[in-house]
Amino acid sequence: GLVGSEMCIRDSRTSDELFVLLSLCTRQAYVVCDEETFDDEIFMYFDGEEARAAAKKLADEKTPVTAGRIEGKQLLMFYTSLHTMGINAIVVREGENETLIQLEELVKRIEQPEGKVWVENPSLHLTALYFMQEFRKQPNQQITGQMRQLQEEIAANFEKARFIMAVSTEEKGLPLVKLNNGDVFQPVFTDVLEFQKFNRENKFRPVVIESQKLPQVLAKEAKGVVLNPIGINMPMLLNKRVQGQPQADVQAQPQPQPEAAPENQEM
Repeated sequence: GLVGSEMCIRDSRTSDELFVLLSLCTRQAYVVCDEETFDDEIFMYFDGEEARAAAKKLADEKTPVTAGRIEGKQLLMFYTSLHTMGINAIVVREGENETLIQLEELVKRIEQPEGKVWVENPSLHLTALYFMQEFRKQPNQQITGQMRQLQEEIAANFEKARFIMAVSTEEKGLPLVKLNNGDVFQPVFTDVLEFQKFNRENKFRPVVIESQKLPQVLAKEAKGVVLNPIGINMPMLLNKRVQGQPQADVQAQPQPQPEAAPENQEM
C-alpha cells in the first residue's frame, strides 16, 4: 500500500547500497517500457542475491544483463543520471513485493540555469538505449522492424540535438576512438555526465556543438561520430544531410572497450 511505497522511497534514498540490473549491451541500466503505463523503467533491489538471480534469469532468456552495485553515496548521482537518459520510473523488487517509484519522487530534475547552455538529450539517449539493447543481443545483429522505427527516431532526435565534444586541453586536437575493426570515430556526448565518464583524467574540455555542424569539425580520419563511448558506444555515420544513422555496429563483443577511452571505467 501507500505506506509501503513511502518506506520504499525513503529506503531507496538512504540505503547503504542498492543493486541495479545493467545491460551488457549498453553498460547502462537495463530499461524496459511498461506495456500498460508506458513508463520507461529500470529494476533495482535491496538484496544483491535477488538482483543476481534476476540477472541470471534474464541472461538465460538471451537478454545479456548483470547485477551492478551502487553505494549509498553514489545514489543521488545515479538517480540524476536517469533523468538525462529519459528514464522516468524505478521498479524496486524485494522478495515477493514490487514497488513502482516515479523518478521525480526520488530526485527532482535540475532546473536549467538561466543564460547557461545546458546540454541534455533524454529522448535521443533513451531511443539509443532501446536500440542497442536489442541490436547487440542478437548473434547475427539483424535490424528488425521495431529497430528500424527506433533508427528513424534516433535520426530525427539526432538532427535537432546539440552535443558536447571533447577538445584536448594539452595540445590542439580531438580524441578519437578506434573500434575493434580498426575504424576510427570521433566521440560526442549527450550530456555532461557522459562527458565526465570519458574525462576522468581531466585531459579534455567540453565544447558544445549543434549536430548540423558536426561534419565541419569531424577529424579527417574519422568515419563518423561515436555517441557516449563509455556508455552506449553507438557509432553513427554522418552524411551530407547530417542524419545520424545508427551504423550496423561493428563490435563483436557485447562490451567493447574503446581504445581511446580512459581505463578502469566503473559505474
